[in-house]
Amino acid sequence: MIDKILDAFIKNAIAEDIGEGDHSSLSCIPSTANGKAQLLIKQEGILAGIEITKKVFSAIDPTISMEQFLFDGNKIYPGDRAFIVGGKVHSILKAERLVLNIIQRMSGIATTTNIYVNKLIGTKAKVLDTRKTTPGMRYLEKLAVKIGGGENHRMGLYDMIMLKDNHIDFAGGIEPAINKAKEYLRKNRKNIKIEIEARNLNELKEILKVGGIDRIMLDNFNYDQTREAVKLIDNKYETESSGGITLDTIRNYAECGVDYISVGALTHQIKSLDMSLKAI
Repeated sequence: MIDKILDAFIKNAIAEDIGEGDHSSLSCIPSTANGKAQLLIKQEGILAGIEITKKVFSAIDPTISMEQFLFDGNKIYPGDRAFIVGGKVHSILKAERLVLNIIQRMSGIATTTNIYVNKLIGTKAKVLDTRKTTPGMRYLEKLAVKIGGGENHRMGLYDMIMLKDNHIDFAGGIEPAINKAKEYLRKNRKNIKIEIEARNLNELKEILKVGGIDRIMLDNFNYDQTREAVKLIDNKYETESSGGITLDTIRNYAECGVDYISVGALTHQIKSLDMSLKAI
């Protein structure tokens, strides 16, 4: 499924950018011209997206060659050279912007994720992403989180049941929401986890009374409430802190003893890393 998603993304991105043709290159560069270009790093961070860009070059022109010096997950610094590509100049120029868009954004996400991950060293907590992703780019953005040292929460609505406030309210409460979810999985013979959101300690106590879930999300709990919640849950279920958690507060939540901390900013408040693809 992932391969199909990635292939469709690349196909659509190429069509979006090239359209009926790259008139800039067609107008001034012979179609037979060959050349080389190098990806130069201009900003410190974590590199992500190299393997994806290989697929982009190949989709545009399978004869393009790549000499690779850096790899996904490598620490990068201004002046580093990630790779050199060689082949038809028209093909390199067709790929240039798409390659840069992908690798700059993915590297920005990986870099930001790595900063959050480093804040948690010495605790058991892991950083999770969310579904707050760019439409059509979810796989790439979540892959970048993994490269940066974080964990993927879920890819979409299909690989976990997550009972949030709206689900609970529309279902008629915590107990019917959980029971209906369990019955749904049994009836449809599905083996996926159930996570449920608790908005306060009273809801948490009700969730614990019903049971039968895998993870509890503590939504917008303060530090004292989180510590109390972790104590009440007593390792019976996985725990996740969520809701407005920042780089300044994430360590404090981790030290409350939760297993996971979800941060939407990993993918929706990102500044791409600065790079350029320059002719040699």
